[in-house]
Amino acid sequence: MINFISNIQTTIIGTIDKNNLPFSSYAPYIYNNNHFYIYISSIATHTKNIELNPHASLFFIEDESKSTNLFARKRISLQCKSQKIARESERFEEILTLFSAKFDTSMVAMLKKMMDFNLFELKVTSGEATFGFGDAYLIGGANMNELVPRQSGGHK
Repeated sequence: MINFISNIQTTIIGTIDKNNLPFSSYAPYIYNNNHFYIYISSIATHTKNIELNPHASLFFIEDESKSTNLFARKRISLQCKSQKIARESERFEEILTLFSAKFDTSMVAMLKKMMDFNLFELKVTSGEATFGFGDAYLIGGANMNELVPRQSGGHK
């Protein structure tokens, strides 16, 4: 799982709104100590949704231009539980430092000054990965980052 997501810099975020309707968006992310982190504005719909309902999904998918078959793009879908990280905490500073190292330092510094931006930690609770026809896995292991072969039947 980690090898696949390491080549993808943003994640598609699935949230549920106040009317229980799904909403998709995206954000750059950091993966650290078996958790995902997103830094998002409270003005954005996905932030309002995640504040109402801490359950969210993260979706990582192979770039269309790199796929050999658009019906079988490599992908990972993760179900997560989120929590806001306090701006005053050490963890906030640690993760924003990682964002600065991975992304444009000046952009992260500018966003850090915007008080409507919030840092969320997402802990994986379940997931699945597909790397082609019949090449499907569940996400498991002690740190919820291992590919576990599915035990059910496949394509015939």
